[in-house]
Amino acid sequence: MEPVQAARVFSNRYELTHLIARGGMAQVYRARDRLLDRPVALKVLFPELSVDRAFVERFRREAQAAANLSHPNIVPVFDWGEDDGTYFIVMEFIDGRPLSALLRSTGPLAPARAAGVGAKVADALSYAHRHGVVHRDVKPGNVLMTEDGQVKVTDFGIARAINTEESLTQTGAVMGTAAYFSPEQAEGFGVDARSDIYSLGVVLYEMVAGRTPFVGDSPVAVASKHVREPAPPITDFNPQVPPALEAVIAKAMAKSPDLRYSTAEELRADLLRFAEGRPVLAADPAETAALAAAGTTRLVGTTGNLANATRSVPVTDGAAAVVVPEDEARRRRTRRTVAALVVLLVAVVVVAVLLLRSLGYLGGGTFSLPNVVGQPQNSAAAKLQAKGLVIGSTSTRASNRASGNVVATDPVAGTGVKKGQRINLVVSSGPVQEVVPEVTGQDLAAAEVILSQAHLGYRVDQFVPSPKTANTVLTQNLAKGSKAPRGTVVHLTVAAAQSSVAVPNVVGLGPAAAGGKISSAQLAVGNTSSACSTTGVANGLVSATSPGSGAQEAPGTTVNLVVSSGPCATVPNVVSQTQQQASAAVTAAQLQPAVTTTTNCTSQQNGTVLTQNPGAGAGGIPTGATVTLTVCNASSSSTTTTTTSPSTSSTTTPPTAPSP
Repeated sequence: MEPVQAARVFSNRYELTHLIARGGMAQVYRARDRLLDRPVALKVLFPELSVDRAFVERFRREAQAAANLSHPNIVPVFDWGEDDGTYFIVMEFIDGRPLSALLRSTGPLAPARAAGVGAKVADALSYAHRHGVVHRDVKPGNVLMTEDGQVKVTDFGIARAINTEESLTQTGAVMGTAAYFSPEQAEGFGVDARSDIYSLGVVLYEMVAGRTPFVGDSPVAVASKHVREPAPPITDFNPQVPPALEAVIAKAMAKSPDLRYSTAEELRADLLRFAEGRPVLAADPAETAALAAAGTTRLVGTTGNLANATRSVPVTDGAAAVVVPEDEARRRRTRRTVAALVVLLVAVVVVAVLLLRSLGYLGGGTFSLPNVVGQPQNSAAAKLQAKGLVIGSTSTRASNRASGNVVATDPVAGTGVKKGQRINLVVSSGPVQEVVPEVTGQDLAAAEVILSQAHLGYRVDQFVPSPKTANTVLTQNLAKGSKAPRGTVVHLTVAAAQSSVAVPNVVGLGPAAAGGKISSAQLAVGNTSSACSTTGVANGLVSATSPGSGAQEAPGTTVNLVVSSGPCATVPNVVSQTQQQASAAVTAAQLQPAVTTTTNCTSQQNGTVLTQNPGAGAGGIPTGATVTLTVCNASSSSTTTTTTSPSTSSTTTPPTAPSP
């Protein structure tokens, strides 16, 4: 970790200490939670992206999606917010390192250890999938390993609730990391939980082979291989990998989602079977065809010592186990090659059939199912019926969509369908409603836990003076026992932790940012007035506060803001100057001259400034203000002409009077 040179504190609570990592849209820091005195991880969106509302919305939904997941193998999210235009997420700090770093330093893992790590990741994904979240970016860099053997999945940065309308993996949009793409991700198709299973299969492959199955000159080349090429046998890179584990990984990495494990829980169970030395359910893909021809069904075991000449593999055919000699390895390699060619041939045939169907030569009338997700049920049904489709069953499930809107179809949008085919709809019953718990009277740390367990968020609106113990929750805006949509933020007022607080320095900030900083300091924002700035603060920015910055005040004290109307001007001394000279000097000081005349003066003073208002050196005068000049127009035999325009003036000076 890299120490932070200039520490910043977010929301007057989270103090950055070290830079941990830099990702595609954010940086991750180690920080100290001042309120709870504990280390946390702070994920901070890049400043240049904070102005992009699409990125900010994605960042917000990342926090909401992850905050609803509570599992031993998932990094929990504690809080999220915005500070002076910068958005951040607060997560548990995991004192460990990414699986990617472990693989770089140690090389391939022992098969049993790899299976154990994979089982824990699969357990985390299974939990997330049951709660409607697909990770979409499973890779070693997002799996954290601790010294005591904990495995934590992190960074649901491009995860989306399966029923979210703005899914980032709609047709044509590709998210993730190319080396771990599922084929459907690589092609920009919609994905589901089985895409995470494929990516975890790639991670398992890398853990035991020491490299990913597909490499290329560019991400596009790698993604193309995921779609079109079979993965090289793991034993090409590590001959010590048992066939049973190779079979599990091959099933997880099947090109077709339908041929993979149907759930992450099924993958986890098979990995545990392998780790415990029990037969796995996955068949060896390279030998299935040969064994089927012999009338047997293969159940791959883990017995035997690869260092010996032979190893035993139980084969269920109604008789005893068959012993496979080691000299069969070459024939096995040949069978794998043949099997790969068969798979390639089948893929070519499938592509040809799909092409012919799209051209209308096969399966006449086939067309893509329209996307009606997000539409009201009646409108969606009418749209599908207009295409000649039949509405099948209709079910409901909780969703953040409006009640009565479609959240999913079976089959999914984009699937090839024919007229007369039945389409099943899943309709929103509205958001999941949670019962609001009572947290008044609780310590803020305890209130955070209670609200988190109720799947609700919280925000402290203000800290106020109180006889209660510091950090005790005084009020909450939602009553105990009321119901609110999952993820709703409960607003709290909390007893101030200090008898006095310092007024922060907000000079030079905009009024909104200054108000936020004052509120974060447990103070209240009062009135806003306007005045010129004697220190040169630009127009529209805060130039002063009352009380002033640094003053120690009781929590909740009102702080008034003075907003600059522009720099103040310095009034020059123009008394005794001619009207023309004085007007020029006033204009040069960014003030406006106005001239009046008087005859109450001597002929020697004629045409000169007698007085000025404001006086020389007057303070607090905004630029553009008027300075009134009183000019002598003495009566004499000679003629004096004076122009009192604010901007121009001329004077004809009379002849000098003869000496008496």
